[in-house]
Amino acid sequence: MREQLHTAIPRTAKARKRVLVVNCYFDDSRQPIRRTTKIPQAVGPIYLAGAFARERCDVRCYTELASGPLEDEQLLSWPDMLVLTGLTNSFDRMLHLTAYARSKNPKVIVVAGGPSVRSLPLLSQKVFDYVCLGDIEELCEVVTEAFGPEYVAETMIPRYDLAYWLGRIGYVETTRYCNFRCSFCSLTAEGRGYQTYDLDYIRQQILASGKRNRMFFLDNNFYGSDRNHFKAKLNLINEMRAAGQFNQWGALVTNDFYARDENLQLIREAGCELLFSGLESFDNDWLRNFNKLQNTRAPQVEMISKSLNAGVVFSYGLMVDVTTRSLSDLRRELNFITATPEITVPSFVTLSIPLLGTPYFYECLQRRSILPNTKLRDMDGTTILQHPVDPIDEVVKFVDDIQSMKGFHGRVVKHAARFAKIYHSKLTKMQMILAVGAGLLVCAQPLTTSFTGFGWAKKRPRPRTYISTTEPLDHMYTPAFRVDSRFESYFQPTMVTDAEGELHEDILTSGLLKNTNIAERTVAQAV
Repeated sequence: MREQLHTAIPRTAKARKRVLVVNCYFDDSRQPIRRTTKIPQAVGPIYLAGAFARERCDVRCYTELASGPLEDEQLLSWPDMLVLTGLTNSFDRMLHLTAYARSKNPKVIVVAGGPSVRSLPLLSQKVFDYVCLGDIEELCEVVTEAFGPEYVAETMIPRYDLAYWLGRIGYVETTRYCNFRCSFCSLTAEGRGYQTYDLDYIRQQILASGKRNRMFFLDNNFYGSDRNHFKAKLNLINEMRAAGQFNQWGALVTNDFYARDENLQLIREAGCELLFSGLESFDNDWLRNFNKLQNTRAPQVEMISKSLNAGVVFSYGLMVDVTTRSLSDLRRELNFITATPEITVPSFVTLSIPLLGTPYFYECLQRRSILPNTKLRDMDGTTILQHPVDPIDEVVKFVDDIQSMKGFHGRVVKHAARFAKIYHSKLTKMQMILAVGAGLLVCAQPLTTSFTGFGWAKKRPRPRTYISTTEPLDHMYTPAFRVDSRFESYFQPTMVTDAEGELHEDILTSGLLKNTNIAERTVAQAV
């Protein structure tokens, strides 16, 4: 589904069009930093760039994750079309860039898509020229309507040649969406079915990415529900490795992958060195409450150690839910992890997030647990959004500390030494770096976010409160250069709740609340 707001600029038969595709991003640290070493990197821009005919369009890509906030006046005044994408909490950043581009060029066509736009369709239609609510291929329809069919690429292949930020790692997608329905996941909110890609399209992506040292398969679920497709992909991977396209590789899988021991043997023989899985917690009751049943099929320690003993690094994130679990319970879990050298430590720690439109979001609305004056930008995994179990001041200290595992540094270092002793003969040097380095990097987080290279570095960072109600806005909410006064509202945060903790008008009029029983009750209560 696609909606158009403004009239497209007049077509010029043979004029080349200039297109800027941007991945919008707010950093969790709330500082204007570059995350050049973060894995995975954003690849949305290069997939979207593939919609444009090379012989008719000059296309540039920019990712705020790797390059920091886009505030280059010359670049923002350059495009005929600005294409925006990003995570759910980056919606406001899309507004900022729209204001910049339109102030520099009133005729610029702004196209927006991604989870935040799909969650807020009516709100999006008020500010963007084209609102894409479907898959990336919908951009081809937009280009046809705005510029003409001659500006659309015959085949939509990712533009890896524009991905200046990827370095030696290639990124390829082999499937779309997920076959599970975790209650906190934005994919569950969208309700789209799991899809597999044609093997020839996967091969085209790999070839287009060029020869890389490593390949990362950026699926939501590389394993999925189609075992024949899974095996066929491994055959293709073996073929491409033999041809020298890449050597080692990694992927994202759900925990059901480990139900069959054969799976580990197959991927290891195919050169897989690392798998990332959304383990989230070692508490099975908590996992069941969030409908993450696939993570309860086998003991987590047994699963992780089985992967490591097979020569495949197991990487995962940990979700600390301060709204249903006490701090003492969460500390016990962290103590358990750092005292168990048979497993890896988490690559990152995040708070639970009631992402817009998810079952968890509606559940939180019913419980009235979301704090007053919560902003959409606050849904970053480091900000307290809901009433916690423990006193708020204690939770704030815990959340602040957990950003760098403060209080656990000695345990993490000791764990790394013991881990290396167990697995040094089963993992390669690079795998050991990946397995041990992740936890050490979390501990070093203050060092990795202290240098920006931007002029903003001279400004004193606004102190964080870690509470959505009082959390100050990022510097990006102050225009970096003069913009037209009619865009003043674009630099106001999109609100989720109002001062009373009720659903804010921004959300009530956004198109988020669909015709479900939960949504109807929510609207009725809010009105």
